[in-house]
Amino acid sequence: MDIAVATRPVQDDDLGRFLRMWPRLSMETRYRRFHSPVHRLPMELVQRLVHVDHADREAVVAVIGGEVVGVARYDRSPADPTEAEFAVVVEDDWQNVGLGRQLLDELSRLAARRGVRTLTATVQADNERMVWLIRRLLPRARFSVDAGVYTVRGPIEPVAEPVPEPVPA
Repeated sequence: MDIAVATRPVQDDDLGRFLRMWPRLSMETRYRRFHSPVHRLPMELVQRLVHVDHADREAVVAVIGGEVVGVARYDRSPADPTEAEFAVVVEDDWQNVGLGRQLLDELSRLAARRGVRTLTATVQADNERMVWLIRRLLPRARFSVDAGVYTVRGPIEPVAEPVPEPVPA
């Protein structure tokens, strides 16, 4: 049986979908995403995660059966607009099927089109799945470790904007 997975930019009406996804994340997945044992998300954080400007702050979601099951996001650095920090989370039941790769690939293409040239992240050094994903999608990424946490900096290639079709004379 094939499952239809749609990816798209987050929408303001995804708030309920984000709230419903939270209890489906294991404690380990929550810890890996937020680097601390988060038991519940404050509503103001959920609002911030859902409401983005699609330029300096972007999020892409994976939707299956009308529910959000994964999110990749970036926040552009206020100090350097060519740099953005990214994060990815995929619901436990949908991990290891390529959704994280699909989301991060789509997110990096959006970021590149908007002038981002370097993606950064902090990842626990023992988070082998995320480290593997980063090495695959950002092969020139540099990893530095401090206290069991990697700081990652990966250049991304600029994406050429589509050339408009010529207008017939």
